[in-house]
Amino acid sequence: MKADNESSRSTGALDALIKIEREEWGGLLLPGAVKTPDIPATLLPGWAGAMVGAVAKDTQTPEAASVVLALSMIATCVQRRWEVAPGYGNGYTEPLCLWTLAALPSGSRKTAIVKALSAPLPRWEKLMGDRMRSDIARVDAARRVSKRRIETLEVKAAKADDKKERDSLREEIRAEIEMTPEEIYAPRLMTGDITPERGQDLLVEQRERISVVSDEGGILQILGGAYSNGKAMIDVFLQAHSGSTVRVDRKGRTAHLESPALTFALALQPGVLQDVANDKRFHDSGLLARFLFCIPHSTVGTRDVRARNPVPDEVSRAWHDGLHDLLVDAEKHCPKPHVLSFTNDAREVWFDFAQKVEGELQIGGKLANLSDWGAKLPGQAARIAGLIQMVTTGRQTECVELDAAQRAVGLTDLLVKHAQAAFRLLGADQVEADAIALMEWVRMHGADEFDRRSAQKALEGRFRTVQRLKDAAERLAEWNVISDEVRRKNAGARPTIIYRVNHALFE
Repeated sequence: MKADNESSRSTGALDALIKIEREEWGGLLLPGAVKTPDIPATLLPGWAGAMVGAVAKDTQTPEAASVVLALSMIATCVQRRWEVAPGYGNGYTEPLCLWTLAALPSGSRKTAIVKALSAPLPRWEKLMGDRMRSDIARVDAARRVSKRRIETLEVKAAKADDKKERDSLREEIRAEIEMTPEEIYAPRLMTGDITPERGQDLLVEQRERISVVSDEGGILQILGGAYSNGKAMIDVFLQAHSGSTVRVDRKGRTAHLESPALTFALALQPGVLQDVANDKRFHDSGLLARFLFCIPHSTVGTRDVRARNPVPDEVSRAWHDGLHDLLVDAEKHCPKPHVLSFTNDAREVWFDFAQKVEGELQIGGKLANLSDWGAKLPGQAARIAGLIQMVTTGRQTECVELDAAQRAVGLTDLLVKHAQAAFRLLGADQVEADAIALMEWVRMHGADEFDRRSAQKALEGRFRTVQRLKDAAERLAEWNVISDEVRRKNAGARPTIIYRVNHALFE
């Protein structure tokens, strides 16, 4: 009984100390901290939702990342061939291309997610390439012969003194040019790092549709002008997001596209977003406003290294078959996209969402500071609804139904918090970004205090110098997350620099 009383007094004393410490600390002063919600795999129907859930379980990653990337894989299969018309037939349509970007820290298995979800795409490319190999070779041979014959005729015509002979040769040249078959290309669905100039060419070659799928940040560096003295021409990418007509007539380069479609599926480290934050053109052009961002909470440090939950064969096969079914006839020319209208119930769900977003764009609304991004949100929801409907009813889809609209609106609504977190990263200075990274490590570390040496060693990839870590720690102290540095004496050795942690961080 005495022991119980002493234990009770000890516990009470500890609670009192914690209460005193909390009163001393006060609350956290984080600048606009955003807690992002998870996006459950169940928001995607059937074989798509099953694959997303299985990939997330296999890689031990948040389902949100796989959800957004899976949507871009589906868009890759249907873009340019279908589009949606959510309104009342007033001519407003949205293409079914989609730009998604999942920001995951180093070591979080981004590559595994992208590889699993994109696997059916290169398989289709190889299948179609094998089928078309003989046709490509035949046309290529015919074009080579025509080219040499035209060159020979041109030489003869240039040397001919007789006008009738020259006219006859010119007529032969004209006929040869007209008979030269149009070049055909092996079908492509996706690429990785690509320059805007090559993007134009691919859109021309691939019947006005292509996707960029990557788990590295090189594509954003290219768009920032890494290989063009900081002056990359990104208009074709912007136009291919909205399906606008492209007319490029420059010396040595032409590209005429009626309604191009470009999809992005990017899984990058958060630091890549910070690297492009200072590129004014990215903001001014509206390029970043076209992305649907996913900034999930990292699972690094909490995963079970012994767990083995491979994607079931039947789930993987259904994903493969589902995408390949959407790709039937994708290699053929599609003169005009098939328009999917919304049913009355689905249209009302979309209108309600669009009206809600409109109200949040006004001054004081939660989207007021993200007006460029928010203004595109109803259109993004319409696109997602179309993609979800294609998963449900396949190539026979004629309209977007209520269930697809409800799923799309629910999913899009969850992405608002993710966008706020993304644009916070884009607007953060380097010290703030470092402070956030250090804070997340402290949170996972879970201790009442930590020493500077241990923190730098654990985060050596970011904090190459002690000064950089000191600056981050000072910023956390300003936010009331940790204390100012404390020097703990060590007999016969240098003092240890420690920081105490505000317990509110763990709550």
